[in-house]
Amino acid sequence: MFIAMNRFKVVLGSEEAFENVWKNRESRLTEVPGFQDFKLLKGPEADDHRLYASHTIWRTRDDFEAWTKSEHFRMAHRDAGDNKAKYLGHPQFEGFEIVLEE
Repeated sequence: MFIAMNRFKVVLGSEEAFENVWKNRESRLTEVPGFQDFKLLKGPEADDHRLYASHTIWRTRDDFEAWTKSEHFRMAHRDAGDNKAKYLGHPQFEGFEIVLEE
């Protein structure tokens, strides 16, 4: 399995708007081969932001990479630029291969 995460530093005061973008998006992940699970995680608050992470689980890294090149991906991210004011910097991607599962 492969876990793909993006970390977002969301400007304080923009948390509700950020969460609403995710809640109201047109997700088509369940239509994508290899997709298994999605979570939006709300993390700790710092002086100028709150940390969030999007967390997806895929059958394989290849499935994830195929999604990033798909029309589903382009549709899901078409309005991403509209939300730049809510973030400090760009989202930080992290990808993980699962080596142990209990």
